[in-house]
Amino acid sequence: MAKQHERRLIKYNDKLFSCTTSIAMEFIGGKWKSVILVYLIDGKKRYNELRKLISTITERTLSLQLKQLEKDGLISRKVYTKKPPLKVEYALTPFGESLVPILTSIAEWGMTVVQEKGTFIEE
Repeated sequence: MAKQHERRLIKYNDKLFSCTTSIAMEFIGGKWKSVILVYLIDGKKRYNELRKLISTITERTLSLQLKQLEKDGLISRKVYTKKPPLKVEYALTPFGESLVPILTSIAEWGMTVVQEKGTFIEE
């Protein structure tokens, strides 16, 4: 049975949305946000670890996306400054962890698509 959708306007963070899906995509939409979040599911990562895991992202884009994810409250950034070199770790916040089931489902669906229609290329 199809779900009946109501026409309504939603206000969130001083922005107007026509659908709750739009709010979700505000957080995880785009090419890189969900990718970064998926790599943080299994634990905290340093900037260079993320850069190596996501080999096709530029340093500038990774930096900007990390800042946006932190601003949105999905990830935390912890800086260790006791002794050089400076160490920064990124991890999912409890709010970010609430996305794990969704991100896992998206990743599993992507795996199905690759197995049926794509090819893995080993680097």
